[in-house]
Amino acid sequence: MSNDRLFRITIEAPIERIWRELTKTDEAQGAVFNAWLHTTVLGPGAPLQMRTGTGKNVIVDGRVLVCDPPRHFAHTHRFTQHDDPVCEVHYELKELGGGQVEVVLRVVGLPAGTATGKSMESGGDFILKHLKLLAEGRGLPFSTRLMYGLMGGLEFMLPKRCRSDHWPLQSGAHPGD
Repeated sequence: MSNDRLFRITIEAPIERIWRELTKTDEAQGAVFNAWLHTTVLGPGAPLQMRTGTGKNVIVDGRVLVCDPPRHFAHTHRFTQHDDPVCEVHYELKELGGGQVEVVLRVVGLPAGTATGKSMESGGDFILKHLKLLAEGRGLPFSTRLMYGLMGGLEFMLPKRCRSDHWPLQSGAHPGD
């Protein structure tokens, strides 16, 4: 059984800044658990991964579904440490006027009752809350920076199946396809 889940937040920042936070590949994504976005190109069909800062582990593997800057970015999503079904993650941005942007994070086909489902349920609010802080120029809270530091130091504890060697970033070579 699967379902869809919707998260929503209003951010006071230029839409282009929010888009960059969600799609940047040249630095860690502080809103998305400090993961690094890896892809061959940000375009439909391109492979996409969220990796640890060292690049040694792949946390999420997927493919770009939609890249319509700065309004809609979507990709398939599979946590590499679980054998759960693939779901879709959509970020939809809409200018409201007065310098405000509504950001909707929509998870389509969330596998209910799975480890992925549980992670996504709590992760959606976390991502949007931190996206707001970063886009509005307020930075990450100390507790989040501390958590990211611990996550980096404990990367060696990730299951071996998450190693980048097992998840090549190539078209048609993803175990999750």
